[in-house]
Amino acid sequence: MTDGIWAIVGEKEQRSPENLANNATFGLIVTDAGAVLVDPGGSWRGAEALHEAIRSVTDQPVVFVINTGGQDHRWLGNGYWQAQGATVIASADAVADQQARASMQMTGLAQFLGDQLTGTEPAHATVTFDERHTLDLGGLTIEIVHPGAAHTPGDSFVWVPERDTVFTGDIVYVERILGVGEQSSISEWPASFEAMAATGAAHVVPGHGHATTMERARADTYDYLMNLRSQIGALIEDGGDIMDAPAVDQSAFSYLEQFDALAGRNAQTAYQQMEWE
Repeated sequence: MTDGIWAIVGEKEQRSPENLANNATFGLIVTDAGAVLVDPGGSWRGAEALHEAIRSVTDQPVVFVINTGGQDHRWLGNGYWQAQGATVIASADAVADQQARASMQMTGLAQFLGDQLTGTEPAHATVTFDERHTLDLGGLTIEIVHPGAAHTPGDSFVWVPERDTVFTGDIVYVERILGVGEQSSISEWPASFEAMAATGAAHVVPGHGHATTMERARADTYDYLMNLRSQIGALIEDGGDIMDAPAVDQSAFSYLEQFDALAGRNAQTAYQQMEWE
């Protein structure tokens, strides 16, 4: 992608025994002093698969692993990397979210992955931070920033100014529709996006989809969120109820993969959150 920077692009479909819960995009920063992995994979075997991909581009050991949030693929591979000697870093809000949802996530993955979940145990970051953590490694400054909630309460982005690259975690989805879940914040997500966008990065590695530009990130994520907020806000103002939510107009975003599967559900979750704003 750019010097020492890699995007490891996983599937944009649901978790499966084939993708090992690596249905997301991961990042790799390679320096002379070791490599930094942005998100560990969604299972022990998922982490092993990532390690195989990493070995194809560098002999450097992974010395740090960053958890950008609380979704399974952002942390359930931690145990594998800790066994290799890597230090795991995450926002305190991400760790709290992981702890709150670990049992539910493990139960869900057992259904999706079956025997492929073998070896996976919840393991958390040993280095945590509230808003910002800076790594200086091999001549690179790596800034990890938790601007607020987005797809999950503890989402962070990773900014590498010397490479003009930002790894966004689940703050950005491109090519496929984002998911607004119960753990998401429809109110804070746009501001978290703007904090990430303020880096002005030329290279954007999203949480889902291929490496992209800030313009595409804004179109597929921020514009989608703002339209959803606008449509649901108008519905609430007009006295509509949650059963009406899936019918709001999101057609401008029907080009996004998984639109039919998720748009209606996103609208209902947005309604639930916004009726109390």
